[in-house]
Amino acid sequence: MVSVNIYEAKSQLSRLVAAVEARGERVVLCRNGIPIADIVPHQKDTASTLQPDPELCGAEFLLDPCAPLPNEDWPEVLR
Repeated sequence: MVSVNIYEAKSQLSRLVAAVEARGERVVLCRNGIPIADIVPHQKDTASTLQPDPELCGAEFLLDPCAPLPNEDWPEVLR
């Protein structure tokens, strides 16, 4: 991990990004010695690897799931 002040990072950005790219190094950007941001290697989005649940295949929503429930549909203790 490398810590660099913003002022220095402006002139060394290409070198810092090359270190992240080549060695997977983490760069911490600081302002007045206080960490404010990280430059880290990009990670592939894991959400795209999710698969639908086969038990829910073909399920249909008959009502608006965001619509408020009528009072009679709530349990007595929550009314």
